[in-house]
Amino acid sequence: MKVAYFPGCSLHSTGIEFDISVREVCKAVGIELEEIEGWICCGATSAHATNHLLSLAMPAYSLALAERMDVEDVVAPCAACFNRLKHTAVLCQDKATFEKVRELLPIPWENRLRIRNLLDLFVGMLEEIKPKITKPLSDLKLASYYGCLLLRPPHICQFDDPENPTTMDELLRACGAQVVDWTHKTECCGANLTIPRSDLVVELTYRILKSAKTAGADAIVTACPFCHLNLDARQADVHRVKGEIFNIPILYFTQVLGLALGIPAKKLGLRRHLVDPFLIPTLRRR
Repeated sequence: MKVAYFPGCSLHSTGIEFDISVREVCKAVGIELEEIEGWICCGATSAHATNHLLSLAMPAYSLALAERMDVEDVVAPCAACFNRLKHTAVLCQDKATFEKVRELLPIPWENRLRIRNLLDLFVGMLEEIKPKITKPLSDLKLASYYGCLLLRPPHICQFDDPENPTTMDELLRACGAQVVDWTHKTECCGANLTIPRSDLVVELTYRILKSAKTAGADAIVTACPFCHLNLDARQADVHRVKGEIFNIPILYFTQVLGLALGIPAKKLGLRRHLVDPFLIPTLRRR
């Protein structure tokens, strides 16, 4: 399977371990990623709050570039990028909106490609992936954390149940892991408020970490670089403000799948996290 790959800004910077693990895992399961040449920022952090038309034109340009490729699907692993690309594709089904956006683009665009997140792609291939699982994670208890942007608004994302999603749970169980039942799987982490309102982010991440710990999770698994950054980097601030130490590793779902596929931990970017994943005995043996 060949797909157009939209890594987005985070996977080339603060979330580079996500990109590393995405590439390794896709190679292992037979997905050929072809990065969109010349892609630009999708505008996830601010464009949609600044200029509505611009927030559609930025993703549309990258989608127009992808239409030059021999593909049917555009894959965006980052939940925020997926959300913005889907917003553009869905809203531009309206003819008037589509024409306004297309007038801003320097190249033709037809809005004909499917926008998919990688989690959706993997779950659709589970029967092909399961035989490749060589090192099941049977002694690992994981909390699936979906956050906001994979699921909401549901009429845009069109992915899983926005209140009780199960797709990531299904993938983690296929990896042999135990998936805990917990209360905060779709709660907001504060996303890019991490700089202007770090106090809110500390409070929100505290609640998420507390819920995962109460449920007995060894680690939290996410599909979003924003979520990963907040939950990983803010644990020291949570300790300072709340007086509670969690030391809960935050993993990308691609890293978990990669471990189950037998890919060495050093090839999945696990050393790049702030909370050391190798605090978990299971991972120290990988």
